Amino acid sequence: MTLLVKTLSTLALMLAIGGSALAQEYVKGEVVKVDTKQKKLTIKHEPLTNLDMPAMTMVFVVAEDGMIEKVKAGQAIEFAADRVNGRITVTDIK
Repeated sequence: MTLLVKTLSTLALMLAIGGSALAQEYVKGEVVKVDTKQKKLTIKHEPLTNLDMPAMTMVFVVAEDGMIEKVKAGQAIEFAADRVNGRITVTDIK
């Protein structure tokens, strides 16, 4: 019985730690270019610490097509990005 309790406690701790890693990190950026055909955004952004990337201007794919319609060149945004299927992807825009 003690082994079961220890195992369940360890599992609960692992889930709690892993759950916090799922929180999205939002960073500030400015949309430089919107490419509706390729479904890509060029964004000048602050450091993306979750991706270990310094501040820079780069091209991102978007997770959902509707994101392209939410923004325009020159617009200040807050966004979350992550690696999705090996590609750096905008996963959310505030």
